[in-house]
Amino acid sequence: MKWYKWLLLLMLGVAYFFHQADRAIFGVLTPYIQADLGLNEIQIGHITTVLFITIAGFTFFAGFLGDRYNRKWIITVSLLFWSCATAAIGLIDNFEIWGLTISAFAMTMFLRSIAVGGGESFYAPSAMSLLASCHKKTRSLAFSIHQAALYFGLMMSGVLAAKVLGLFGSWRAVFAAFGLAGLVLGLVFIFALREVPRDVVDVKKDKLPLSASFKAYFTNPSALLATTGFIAIVCVNNAYLTWAPKIFAERFGVDAGAAGSHTMFYHHLVAFVAILIGGWLTDRFVRIMPRFRLALQILSLLCGAVALLFIGRVGCYTAAVALTAVYGLFRGLFEVNTHASVFDVISSRHHASVVGFMLLLAMFTGALFAGELIGRILERFDGAEGCFIVFALMAFTYFLAALLMSVSFFFTFKKDLIVKEDTGCQFKR
Repeated sequence: MKWYKWLLLLMLGVAYFFHQADRAIFGVLTPYIQADLGLNEIQIGHITTVLFITIAGFTFFAGFLGDRYNRKWIITVSLLFWSCATAAIGLIDNFEIWGLTISAFAMTMFLRSIAVGGGESFYAPSAMSLLASCHKKTRSLAFSIHQAALYFGLMMSGVLAAKVLGLFGSWRAVFAAFGLAGLVLGLVFIFALREVPRDVVDVKKDKLPLSASFKAYFTNPSALLATTGFIAIVCVNNAYLTWAPKIFAERFGVDAGAAGSHTMFYHHLVAFVAILIGGWLTDRFVRIMPRFRLALQILSLLCGAVALLFIGRVGCYTAAVALTAVYGLFRGLFEVNTHASVFDVISSRHHASVVGFMLLLAMFTGALFAGELIGRILERFDGAEGCFIVFALMAFTYFLAALLMSVSFFFTFKKDLIVKEDTGCQFKR
């Protein structure tokens, strides 16, 4: 049924909204959480590190499952689990059970980093694979709309968190509200979400061993080079989500809630628009120039690096916020093709596993970058100096990835490109 692919996109878009919003509100509310629970920057950094390592490890396993088992139930159970964990964060405090004291730091680590991170890990591989199964000629557009839901979640997380915070006066109520909304959506998925065949040919194949997917990805130079850009995006984005509200509040002397709202809203608003335009643009030009995705991604990384460098240099709050929007423009233009550029050179039989491999590499690197490295830099340097070092490091990461992806553009992509045909979207029987 041709219309179902758009209904599927709508449902997964709403799920991705909560997937990202539930993760982003922690960064927005970090100053309040620190004040209430007595956590320092190093501890917040450790929480971030464990979160990304958890996502990396579980996503690897989730990719294997997504290529071999029912993706509807993987997505639905994932959504229900992380929503419960999000709501439970609002209950964190120091507890004593059977004479054993459990610190607020330990509870935050478990609920935020392991429970929420573990639950969210199972979403992306199956969701991207399911979308790819239904969208062939409209793949970039579908991925761009799905990715736009991510931006909308990140953009609105600060705004909605501030509203709930103002209404109830507690950061705990914010987590409870977001978790409850996710649970309601999960119940809808039980009845509305459906599995579809991966494609006409693959339906007849037996389940492949993980080694086959491993070989398809790790022996493909174009896929690995495209992944370097994804790693850079994840490192920089996770650092931005975790630390930008705090950096802006301390450097410019503004309210933590306002800094969280401004750094999230304008950046993701522009990225939201950019990714929709980028998806439409890519689907039109990639048919004429198969390397168009790579060209757009490389250019976006280079321009984004310049924007990040200037964010760390300006001394005006308004100018810094405006530059975060410029950074959002190029982030959006890159991310519209994050998975599509890899799917161009990888068989559809391995798509979920490949997403798992990509997230394993990106999240593990991002854990060390955003959690440990940035956390320690900000512990040692504050104000303008710390801001400059952090954003200069982000800019260098983008620039290095652009150079590596250029190798694929000039030398390997043509050889690895897979020609695909649109087989439609039919329900699996």
